[in-house]
Amino acid sequence: MPGPVVDRRLWSWVVILGLTGQLAWTVENMYLNVFVYETITDSPTVLATLVASSALAATTATLLAGAASDRAGRRRELIAVGYVLWGACTAAFGLVGAEAVTVAVTVIILLDCLMSALGATANDAAFNAWVTDSTDVGNRGRVDGVLATLPLLAMLIVFGALDPLTRGGHWQLFFAIVGGVTALVGVVAWFGLTETRQPRPAGTYLSSVLHGLRPSTARSNPRLYLALAAWAVLGTSTQVFLPFLIIYVQRYLDIDGYAIVLASVLLGAAAVSVAGGRVLDRVGAARAILPVVGVYAVGLVAFFFARGMLPVIGAGIVLMSGFMLGVAAISATVRNLTPPDRAGQVQGLRMVFAILVPMVVGPFLGAAVIVGADESFVELGVVKQVPTPWIFVAALAVVMLVVIPLRLLDRVEDPLLEQAAA
Repeated sequence: MPGPVVDRRLWSWVVILGLTGQLAWTVENMYLNVFVYETITDSPTVLATLVASSALAATTATLLAGAASDRAGRRRELIAVGYVLWGACTAAFGLVGAEAVTVAVTVIILLDCLMSALGATANDAAFNAWVTDSTDVGNRGRVDGVLATLPLLAMLIVFGALDPLTRGGHWQLFFAIVGGVTALVGVVAWFGLTETRQPRPAGTYLSSVLHGLRPSTARSNPRLYLALAAWAVLGTSTQVFLPFLIIYVQRYLDIDGYAIVLASVLLGAAAVSVAGGRVLDRVGAARAILPVVGVYAVGLVAFFFARGMLPVIGAGIVLMSGFMLGVAAISATVRNLTPPDRAGQVQGLRMVFAILVPMVVGPFLGAAVIVGADESFVELGVVKQVPTPWIFVAALAVVMLVVIPLRLLDRVEDPLLEQAAA
């Protein structure tokens, strides 16, 4: 049965902080690649390196900040100050020039690592731990269902309101607007966000940081680590194509109105995810993972064959609906399996499995497929490589591996989840 109703104040902060964070992550995860592609270099290896470096920085920051927030018993300060600094760093992207490619690439990578560390501290470590503190096993499906839609809603906002700036080359203003909004929300959170007290872990700070990385901890919490392994597989699959998706739609499919395509996909998939969140609470998040990942796999196949605006929109809705519900189901399962005194620390583990592994492995797989296909187009006399539909086949091959941890998840008992559900 569903748990207690989520109160309006909690919903407000979940949406405000979650959506603002995803606006900043949209810049980092998708538009920064487009910025580099359009103004600095078209090398898919550089784009993959950018993604992997930021993932490593974000994961390290989350491990350190998550353990610190557990021991301090407070998340508000890290959220508020982190959002302010995160916004300032995002705005700084617009100041990077492209006079020398090597220098520009180096500066972008370093700045991206700093931005990712600040964003991970504020959003992935502190905010996500705060959500775990503030919810329970009966309502996390609904909350994570909404959270799963926010990345796509953020993309929709950016595409609808700010994409004309990028198409016109006004990158400095584009980065300044997103950075300014992020910083402003940080200031508001300082005065308005309230804490939910949780028990604090024993031992030293270093032991808290390393606790989740120890084999003995994995043996004590097998279902948690199996759920995280499933997240790693799904995340790696999406990162095979996601960093190149805008370029694929715009350059390979030659769809000028790609913003309309993406907006339609995002709205359709978001509606499915919000409705699906209630279903996750009713049937159980862990039980729903495999079916919704199956929907995602069907979407990958459909996207491989899709040509033209309407087929791409249809395939995109199926793909992104399955992806978002898959993330929501896995995320809710991970929250349900999280020890009460380790919510911040588990965010560090989540970053390892859901961000670091996918963003290091996935983009390089995608880049290898693109290089192997060796398709290109000529723009102003310059030959540029272009992504091909085979990135979706590669993503499908990866996601098939999710069956392994999910089958084990069904067979392994975990006293923590049984106690939480009782």
